[in-house]
Amino acid sequence: MSEPSSPSSSNSPILTPSRREVLQTGGKIVAASALAGVSVPHVHAQGNEEIKMSLIGCGGRGTGAVKNALSVSGSLGPLKLHAMADVFDANLKRSHAVLSKDKQVGDRIDVDPGRRFIGFDGYRHAMDALDPGDIVILTTPCAFRWPMFEYAVEKGLNVFMEKPLAPDGFSARKLLETNKKAKAKNLKVGVGLMCRHCKSRNALKDRIDGGEIGEIIFMRSYRMQGRIGSCFTARNDTDMSELMYQIKNFHSFLWLSGGSFSDFFIHGIDEMCMMKGEFPVKAHALGGRHYKTIKVNGKELEAVDQNFDSYAVEYTFADGTKALYDGRNMADCKQEFAAYAHGTKGSAVISSSSHVPARSRIYSDQNIDLNWRGKPDNLVWAFPSGARGVSLEGNPYDIEWEVLVDAVRNDTPHNEVDRGVAASVTTSMGRMAGHTGQEITYEQMLGSEHQMAPGVEKLTMDSDSPLMPDEDGRYPKPEPGIKKDREY
Repeated sequence: MSEPSSPSSSNSPILTPSRREVLQTGGKIVAASALAGVSVPHVHAQGNEEIKMSLIGCGGRGTGAVKNALSVSGSLGPLKLHAMADVFDANLKRSHAVLSKDKQVGDRIDVDPGRRFIGFDGYRHAMDALDPGDIVILTTPCAFRWPMFEYAVEKGLNVFMEKPLAPDGFSARKLLETNKKAKAKNLKVGVGLMCRHCKSRNALKDRIDGGEIGEIIFMRSYRMQGRIGSCFTARNDTDMSELMYQIKNFHSFLWLSGGSFSDFFIHGIDEMCMMKGEFPVKAHALGGRHYKTIKVNGKELEAVDQNFDSYAVEYTFADGTKALYDGRNMADCKQEFAAYAHGTKGSAVISSSSHVPARSRIYSDQNIDLNWRGKPDNLVWAFPSGARGVSLEGNPYDIEWEVLVDAVRNDTPHNEVDRGVAASVTTSMGRMAGHTGQEITYEQMLGSEHQMAPGVEKLTMDSDSPLMPDEDGRYPKPEPGIKKDREY
């Protein structure tokens, strides 16, 4: 594989496939294929032929992804869940029970005990249970994404994989290389950046592209919240191995998930890139740990994970436009979960609160009304809502599956990997800038030689973790200005 250009080799941003394809399409939803019009083998389910699915990673997001997948229009033909895999037996049992009892999808859960696999090689068995043209769902922590994607492409499977796709440059490069093979095999690949499939955001983007707020001069996004997921973790005083303890608390560890920054903040960062129609070329940032404690069995304990509890990132695009991202995980502070764009002729709400509904709208000046129900004189446009404000946007978690299954059924081009890698690299770029105290370019992040999890594809249930604690049970933390070329 050819290496990316070094940061000093050019003043222009590296045009990886992800950057190039997004620039060519203006950042809109596309079913990108480098082989459009080229004759390739046909391995896709037709008509009413049943498509089988395997779920790899049976946590909450994996369980939710199966529900989203099985919610697609019946006109797209039959789907069923055929196999499952996880490293935790309890996760798999819980997920299977929840799905089997679900009134809407339970009749399409067909996973007998012989197709439920536990262990680090379970993903191979779950994919082996499928036929070429079936779909595998990858919802493990992203450290495992590249080897699983490699095996899926080898097996000729269509793929849905959750964001982020990679915690470091090494993993991003592996995915880009594997994706060349996926395109050559005409495989369909969806990536869980569902905001790209949001009706409201896409309607707003069309209006921004049409000049309704003028030229974008500034964007800002926020996810200011309390403790969430497993981003606060105490020392491992359990009987679990270090590896399994970290996977159980994957939001706390950079090698597994990119930490809370990558796992939670990628959507807000990516929706700004969507509106701009490109990805930024560099970032610098602030971040810190003010105090981090967690309650375990009623006791207040020190949190020893790798995350900062607050971040502020300034992204710069090629034309000099700035985008600010503020993220925080601290209790009892002001909360905000929204994104905005400011232009030469007006401003826009990209999203109002959480991921859905977005409630996108446009104002004629820079005075944004945070109340989406408000009808001030400067309101130019708002995505329509139904009676009593009922959202008409639909659920983008479902819509992204409609698009993927439609592509599989009708053999239309659909591959979101390059764009998903670009979003993951952009997010990691901001995270690394905060953790090192340095300005980090897109080229530097993608080309970084710090491999966070060497040998991840060889892990077993008896393996040590790629990250081991010190003698006091603490994990290495970022030290801005001290550790400058890596995050820990």
